[in-house]
Parts: sequence; C-alpha cells; structure tokens
Amino acid sequence: MQPRKHIVIPDCQVRPDVELSHLTWIGNYIAAKHPDVVVNLGDFADMPSLSSYDVGKASAEGKRYAKDVEAARHGMDLLMAPIRAERTRTHRKWKPEFVLTLGNHEDRIDREANASPKFDGTLAVKDLGYEAAGWQVVPFLQVKEIDRIQYSHYFVSGNMGRPVTSAAALLRQRQSSAVMGHVQRIDMAVHPNTQYVGLFAGIAYLHDEQYLTPQGQNTKRGIWVLNEIRNGTFDPMFVSLEFLKRRYS
Repeated sequence: MQPRKHIVIPDCQVRPDVELSHLTWIGNYIAAKHPDVVVNLGDFADMPSLSSYDVGKASAEGKRYAKDVEAARHGMDLLMAPIRAERTRTHRKWKPEFVLTLGNHEDRIDREANASPKFDGTLAVKDLGYEAAGWQVVPFLQVKEIDRIQYSHYFVSGNMGRPVTSAAALLRQRQSSAVMGHVQRIDMAVHPNTQYVGLFAGIAYLHDEQYLTPQGQNTKRGIWVLNEIRNGTFDPMFVSLEFLKRRYS
C-alpha cells in the first residue's frame, strides 16, 4: 500500500481588515501537491465580535458578527478556489478528504448562543459555510483520527480541560502521533522507539496579534506536509508562508 500524505493548516484567524493573500498561496500549494487529506486545525475564523477579551473595551467598537462571518467565508473562498480549479482540471480524479476541527474561536458562536437565549436559532457555526465549502466539520475538542494520526484544535491536560503545554507532553498523553493548533509557537517531539510525532503546528496568518508581545510575534508561520504516512508515523515538512509567497504571489 502506498504511503499517504496529509497537508495541515494551523490557525488562520481570519477577520475583517487583515491580509488574506496567503490563503490563495496555500490553496495553490495544496492543488499542486495533491495530498490525500487536508486538515484544517480550526480557528480559521477569528470572530472578534464575540471575544470576551474585548468586552467593555474601546477595541470592541465597530465589531459585528455579520462582518466576521463575511470575512471567514471570503477567506475560505480564497483558499478553496485553486483547489476547486485543480479538481476540475483533473476531472475530479484527485479526491482529497477535507477535515476541519473547530477551534475555540469558532466555538465562541455556540457559547454566545447558549449564553444568550435571544440568539438561539440565529447564531450557528454553520453560518461560516465550512460544510458548504466541502469540509467535514469536527466539533470543538473532539479528536479525529486519520491514518492513525490524531487531530484536534488542541488536546487537554487533566480534568480542567486546559491545553497540553508541550509537544513532549502531548506525545506522552496520547501515546500516538498527534497534531494540534491553538498555540502560536511550533513545537515537535518524536518518540525514540515508536517514531510517533507530537506536533504543535503554529500559525498560518500574516497579521500580528495585539495580545502578543513583540517577541511573541516573532514565530514561524506556515503549513505542514506530513509525508510517508505509515502506521501513524510520518516525515514532517514545514512550508513557510515566506516560501509560499515567493512561489505563488
């Protein structure tokens, strides 16, 4: 059996008024490489209008749910357009699986709807159009296993539900290859015997986040290709947004 290939997209945090050209670059790369599976680790949409962090602050002014949803849908269109074009060109012989594990930013929609009954039936994750765009949507914090690799927006440590703090801790806890987003930094651990990989995938956006320090902004940004997947092991390859910009802009 031929080894499989996954391409993994970490947090994109799409919102109004940020640069989104990298999503077209990523889409072009995926179209060129023909992976078997594309995994989006969630927080594709940022949803700042529902952020509890900004409640009562001047930064909350002008933020609107409809604008957030529109931005996320536009970003997804940019990502998927090259992929759809390639599938048309190949007469749909390339049939990748698209899996999106919802993140805590998308979960803001459900939390708001649950906290405010007046929004019941009017706010929903489906507003983002992920399923309509072709993604299999995995609920927040549920684990999706593909080719014996576990994926989730993040994996929890202990009963309180806090994210694991390192790739090594992730590897110890899951006893399997596991890949997560959520954390802005990249971290990777490889088990010396099983060769299972624990991976914090980092981020895939061009803008800076105000809540991070200047040092926190200085992190690698890009996507991952998991090559030679066999029995839950793989060869990880990082592809930076800088490379994608040079190749596809």
